[in-house]
Amino acid sequence: MRFLRDTGTSVRDYDRIFTGDLGLVGSEILYDLMRREGVELSDRHSDCGLLIFDREEQDVHAGGSGCGCCASVLCSKILGELGSGALHNILFVATGALLSTTTAQQGKTIPAIAHLLQLCA
Repeated sequence: MRFLRDTGTSVRDYDRIFTGDLGLVGSEILYDLMRREGVELSDRHSDCGLLIFDREEQDVHAGGSGCGCCASVLCSKILGELGSGALHNILFVATGALLSTTTAQQGKTIPAIAHLLQLCA
């Protein structure tokens, strides 16, 4: 939301908005948070973790590594689609958790981070 507000753009200005590995649950939470702001994202959003994993065939629970899923999908799919002209303007939000064994052992919440890149062909 902050990026959209700062740039005066809307989700309709982008072919796709990719996230790292929010998985199914995280993606639904993202959609709910965006709807509260009056933004429908679900038809423009793709989650890299959901693109990689087969939830019916693999026991992935909440998914994998956000940074690993981002890098894999960016290099294997997104850059090729930008190069071929299938995609022209995307937002790539590398979502991830800042995991620490100390924080986890203390039972504290896990902070998250998201770096956003706009990629244009």
